[in-house]
Amino acid sequence: MDTLQINPVGIVHSAYDNPATVPMQGNAATIEVFPEYVQALFRIEEHSHLWILSWFHKARRDYLRTVPGRVNPNAPEYGVFGLRASGRPNPIGLSLVELVRVENNILHVRGLDALDGSPVLDIKPYFEHDIIFSPRAPYIRPQDKGMRYRMLFKQAYYHHQEECRDFQLALRMAMVAEEEFGKLNSPDLTVSVEGPGCLADTIQGLSRARLANPARFEYLGSAKSAVNWSNSAKKLSVSLIGNPTEEELLDLDNTDFLEIKLI
Repeated sequence: MDTLQINPVGIVHSAYDNPATVPMQGNAATIEVFPEYVQALFRIEEHSHLWILSWFHKARRDYLRTVPGRVNPNAPEYGVFGLRASGRPNPIGLSLVELVRVENNILHVRGLDALDGSPVLDIKPYFEHDIIFSPRAPYIRPQDKGMRYRMLFKQAYYHHQEECRDFQLALRMAMVAEEEFGKLNSPDLTVSVEGPGCLADTIQGLSRARLANPARFEYLGSAKSAVNWSNSAKKLSVSLIGNPTEEELLDLDNTDFLEIKLI
């Protein structure tokens, strides 16, 4: 096969230039589109999210199997085509980012995991039909609790698209469930929510539970806030105690505002 020639269309400007420290959930960054490609940005601001294809210029290219060590060094080995690891034969990065604003040839984005100076190979819009609401995938559980929280936060925010009190409450409740059940998108894990719509919506986004095929999700609008999680082995009930504010939820321990029952 003939050698391919790819010309970068831009470059990443980021606060991170070390593959070992760049946040895996991405960070705020800018993409400078080169002058000869500026016309390709016409009406791009009509999109809220973009796919960024970049070249991981500091990644290794000499292995085909690896352990996702940054996520969990005790995880099993995978082929790199089954991971999002930066090291691979052709280290092309694929990042779903939120487009914050456009200033001439500069795209301000959120959620980019490419390093400072990474060449940008292409920019594509994220369309509604791109979504697979509840895909099947292995659960590589982050060893670090903070990383698990950041992973769930990003997933919840992309679904609910607002940080409100019930968004924060849903995150804390989901963290309790994740500690007990592990993968929240497991097809045998059912979820029942009582409470306001924002709580139910965020929990559904975190669990990827559908109303049918399979039926995993139930919702009842209520003045109380409670989530019940269950599979064939056990049931977990997590209920709100009191009426803490969004700011208080960020500082309180679970025992200060949650009633947790495991059956």
